[in-house]
Amino acid sequence: MSSRTLPLLFINLGGEMLYILDQRLRAQNIPADKAKKADWIEDDRRRVMNDIITTMFNKKFLEELFKPQELYSKKALRTVFDRLAHASIMRLNQASMDKLYDLMTMAFKYQVLLCPRAKDILLVSFNHMDAIKDFVKDTPSVLSQVDETYRQLIEMYTPLSSGEFQLIRQTLLIFFQDMHIRVSIFLKDKVQNSNGRFVLPISGPVPHGTHIPGLIRMFSCNGEEVKRLQFRNGGNYTSVLREGSFEMFGERVIKLGTNMYSVSRPVETHMSGTSKNSAQKKSVNTAPNPLAKEELNMLARLMGGMEVQKPGNADSGFRVNLFATDEEEEEALISRPDEFSYDVIKIQATKNQQANAELAKIMGDFTEEAGEPCSSSANSKGDDLLAMMDGL
Repeated sequence: MSSRTLPLLFINLGGEMLYILDQRLRAQNIPADKAKKADWIEDDRRRVMNDIITTMFNKKFLEELFKPQELYSKKALRTVFDRLAHASIMRLNQASMDKLYDLMTMAFKYQVLLCPRAKDILLVSFNHMDAIKDFVKDTPSVLSQVDETYRQLIEMYTPLSSGEFQLIRQTLLIFFQDMHIRVSIFLKDKVQNSNGRFVLPISGPVPHGTHIPGLIRMFSCNGEEVKRLQFRNGGNYTSVLREGSFEMFGERVIKLGTNMYSVSRPVETHMSGTSKNSAQKKSVNTAPNPLAKEELNMLARLMGGMEVQKPGNADSGFRVNLFATDEEEEEALISRPDEFSYDVIKIQATKNQQANAELAKIMGDFTEEAGEPCSSSANSKGDDLLAMMDGL
């Protein structure tokens, strides 16, 4: 497992989330009571995208994200994206959030599978970053946050060897290996089977720096070529003329990670039959996970920098539906498998003044029972303890 995978996973999934939300916000019908405001939907779309991207590229958040660490569990990562998706005036109900996350994960899984080289995962990430920059091109403050993330990506990943990128790719594939959700775009393009598994092509460009398969060369002990044999490679391969740019600006060459929703296409997700059956057979383990506390502590630190904007009143926000109709959304919510039910975890990241006062009272009771006056050193130690508790 690679300890450098989490930033790439988060940025690419976040990029896919922004593609989907942008497409749905553009397609969303204007409510009747706001139809008189012709610019309502466009202004709100920009606001939603800016708010989410601002939160996504928060400085403190990225500091935690770029620290070498193992991937979070699927539930922990889903919790992060639940909070990120609601970092604006937009609201999604649980069924639409399920569909959004399914689309995000399956799209990036397909991109990882199609990468000619493991290092090309970085080019896929840059394609997502390029699109994100375009979303906030008119907001300089947010654009500077995205540029700073570019610099961190270049600094961390461009020096890595091919072997290290291969380890990153394997870590991503392990994370995605049990996800087999059918997506209508992939099914229509015949790149996904009815069981949710992807169909990999046997044609197209070969990895940069390699030759088209079909030739065997034999050499003597002196290193001289003595014989050539041709064989049918079974595909239609082409050579790559140039390598994509790993700089902040440049032609990426590879198209994986670009916005496949730029043309309006209906997108549906369906849990494959094999996944449903296996989920029903799987017994639910209610015993507490000994690593859960540590994972939640890391998640709290990671999410501590994510400033979620709460609307002042219910009318200031608006709901986005990722289904064709409200009836379809309600039906999907009712038929949700139990394993998709996520318990809500409340993390208190702010200072609790009431708790501090109670601690001080308890400390005072201990001092009175001992019958000794509090010394200045004892008071300072108590203050230090409270300061430490504030920092937790």
